[in-house]
Amino acid sequence: MASWKYLALALLLCDPSPHSNASCFFRHMDPGITHCQDTMDKTWHAVGSMWRNSYCLDCSCSGCCQGYATPVGFPHDCVSVFDPEACEYIVHKRDDPSVICRTMGGVGK
Repeated sequence: MASWKYLALALLLCDPSPHSNASCFFRHMDPGITHCQDTMDKTWHAVGSMWRNSYCLDCSCSGCCQGYATPVGFPHDCVSVFDPEACEYIVHKRDDPSVICRTMGGVGK
């Protein structure tokens, strides 16, 4: 029976599917470039600068990372709603949006 446990563990560790929320991506920068283009917004930026695009990603010429955390660990009578203007989630009571709920933490950012 112990061999089945080891087989299950080996399969779990070898599984290529993601087990976490990846919040960044990176890209190659050619040597000597002075500007780069945001792949989402198609805007141009100077090498060394940082910006937040319209998809709430914090970017530089070498890549982008999610600019917000996704809330986890909040009560079942609450709901998380993304505010794209503020690039953040707001967690509030399902039946009363004026009552903000506490969260245990967030994933990403």
